[in-house]
Amino acid sequence: MKTILKILGVIVLLLIAYTVIALLTFGNSYHYEKSVVMNAPREKVWQQINSMKAFNQWNPWMKLDPNMRIVYSGSEGQIGDKYCWDSKNDDAGAGCQEIRDLVENQKQKTEMIFQRPFAGQATSEIILSSEGNGTKVTWTMDTEQEAWMKIMRPMMDYQMGKSYEEGLNNLRNLVEK
Repeated sequence: MKTILKILGVIVLLLIAYTVIALLTFGNSYHYEKSVVMNAPREKVWQQINSMKAFNQWNPWMKLDPNMRIVYSGSEGQIGDKYCWDSKNDDAGAGCQEIRDLVENQKQKTEMIFQRPFAGQATSEIILSSEGNGTKVTWTMDTEQEAWMKIMRPMMDYQMGKSYEEGLNNLRNLVEK
């Protein structure tokens, strides 16, 4: 019994130490990015990122709730092109994503406002650059994190990695046909 209590004590101390280290070392700014080279010209990839409707054809989070309510507004493929989602499923939650900047065949920048399950704001960029005969696609996300979210950063990196990889693979499947 003493051995079990010692082991539990060590685990609790390690968790407390990790929490303190995470709070002190991780900054408030969170940045994630993933890049993939696709065997397709920039112009073809651009057609899949230049509007919110096109983005949602490969957006990995759309599958979280097939009954999610989606409302599009603004002019498709223009700054201000926007969609809002509302799901009863907390994995998908609710919020809006709006195009804030477009540079043809080069970059799409959006702002996301999350309402549920947690309120928040983030920006995302999809940057296209030529690489050999293909296109390098770099997908980023930047946000400010509250202190308690710093503790979750390794798990957030893991989840973002899975989602971005899935999304970029979905995009690759569309453009490499």
